[in-house]
Amino acid sequence: MYPAVLIVDDETTIIESLEGILSDDGFEVIHAFNGYEALKKIETESPDIVLLDIWMPGIDGIETLKEIKRLAPNLPVIMITGHGTIESAVDATKSGAYDFLEKPLSIDKVMVTINNALNFRKLEEENIYLRKKNIEKNSITGTSKAVQQLYSQITNAAPSPASILITGENGTGKEMVARTIHQFSLRPEEPFIIINCAAIPEETIDSELFGHEKGAFEDATSKNKGKFELASGGTLFLDEIGDMNINTQAKILRALESKTFQRIGGGRTLHMDVRIIASSNKDLEQEIKQGKFRQDLYFRLNVIPIHVPALRERKEDIPLLVNNFLEKLSQQTSGGKKQISQKAMDLLTAWDWPGNVRELRNLVERLSIMVESDHIGVQDIPHPYNPVCTPSGSHQETIVLEHRNLEEAKKQFEKQLIEQTISHTNGDLSAAAKILGTSVKHIKKILS
Repeated sequence: MYPAVLIVDDETTIIESLEGILSDDGFEVIHAFNGYEALKKIETESPDIVLLDIWMPGIDGIETLKEIKRLAPNLPVIMITGHGTIESAVDATKSGAYDFLEKPLSIDKVMVTINNALNFRKLEEENIYLRKKNIEKNSITGTSKAVQQLYSQITNAAPSPASILITGENGTGKEMVARTIHQFSLRPEEPFIIINCAAIPEETIDSELFGHEKGAFEDATSKNKGKFELASGGTLFLDEIGDMNINTQAKILRALESKTFQRIGGGRTLHMDVRIIASSNKDLEQEIKQGKFRQDLYFRLNVIPIHVPALRERKEDIPLLVNNFLEKLSQQTSGGKKQISQKAMDLLTAWDWPGNVRELRNLVERLSIMVESDHIGVQDIPHPYNPVCTPSGSHQETIVLEHRNLEEAKKQFEKQLIEQTISHTNGDLSAAAKILGTSVKHIKKILS
């Protein structure tokens, strides 16, 4: 399918000339004699590129350009201008025009400019596609009310330059939320730099953050840029900031307030343009009361608070997460996607997941690797996720069949199994019945 070019000019000779040349080169040509007609053609014909004259009756080229950019922001527009209107052409470029051409038109230049604009649009579309895939890859998976609320918070907060503090338990996906915010921000093409405040030794964290000059300390054999400098124009993610020492907290606060910093051992003041996102699995307000975290830094970071729910607070998302993990794991191996039985899924849904999504992902990966069959059943779910299973090598109490009567032994086993399952579901008889494949009425009967 050949690209469609919309030519907008009130001079018939210009349209006919361009139409003949472009048609010979395989382009589909659409024409309009004024801005109003051009806007209608854009809506009905969906051209791939527009050649737009600046001087036209009715609404001129500049106003038409602005309206085109409102209707179709990604549609490339090349302005056509006569002698003495270069200033207008520059204004048009500022208003979103890809380029401008001077009359009399050079055919070679027209073709080069059109092809460059179409290639640029293709790159833009590929970039948008890759960005969308990246967002999907890094987004929180789920359809629960808790996740929908989280999506809403991310969407509202992302375009703002304000600092964000993400809280939540370990394994809930705080880094994933930070990456999604960056992708939806006004600076998605800029760097996203992470510093794990819990993993870096106290004696080197200042250098990691602000950088150092050669000779600043014994091991400083060369100049090193810090994370603030590397993240310039983009986002700096301070992961687990609750583990940062109090002295470094003061330096971070000073840098955020002044928007400047210096490398260690350097005298030059560097200005920073960085969007700050911080995270913590700790209760920072409690840390403040204990003197472990600066209140002023907390207020500086907590401009927009976002809390990531624990997996036990959105259990309805577990089947979707499990299937997503199985799908991704199947793409990494030659085998097909493993299936999981409903009863096995019920066991996973009943568990409280203290390690959250990370724990679930690890278990699914383990099952995907270790289960030889293509089907994961109840018998494959290990302890402690399966109340029937005994941990390997343990001396956990098991049912002792003291009764010689088989029926009595069966009843004793069934009762103990039901009691273990009810304990596992925190007293939820409906959940226990679902796991065991029986009814609440039957459970009550056995326990009576």
